[in-house]
Amino acid sequence: MNESLRKAPNLDETDLEILRQVEEDFDVNLQTLADELDISKSAVHYRVKKLKESGVIESVTADIDPLALGLEMAAITNVSVTHESGYSENIGEELRELRGVEQVYYTMGDVDFVVISRVQSRDQLNSLIERIVAIEGVNETSSKFVMQEFHDNGVTSNLTEEAREFVIND
Repeated sequence: MNESLRKAPNLDETDLEILRQVEEDFDVNLQTLADELDISKSAVHYRVKKLKESGVIESVTADIDPLALGLEMAAITNVSVTHESGYSENIGEELRELRGVEQVYYTMGDVDFVVISRVQSRDQLNSLIERIVAIEGVNETSSKFVMQEFHDNGVTSNLTEEAREFVIND
């Protein structure tokens, strides 16, 4: 086992199935889940509570359709910066706080940050890029426009066999 991997909480196949279903539909009825898993509703409730307390379930949220809010333009912006002490945290936080930014990733390689943003128009995107460039330490940006989105399968549906074995403590 890779020693650099974080210690996984004590999970089993039932926990993973609960996670998969909750990830797919955060509002899943506990009784329905209990019936599907052939365990009691209280057992499902206890397991979900344990998963929350151990930090496996970070939060329960609603997936909001950005198109329903007119946010039809998604962009991926590569951001290159000057490397000074603390730059990754400082610039990363400033990027994350910009309105229109959904996600920020600090990366290794040709670029320092990848910013995922969503806006309603080209004018809004241009304004956002101007605000990114105005951050002290930002040297260059390069944006790509998303033409079509293919939504992810979620964390639990996408576990490799090696990752699955790691999180299930036999």
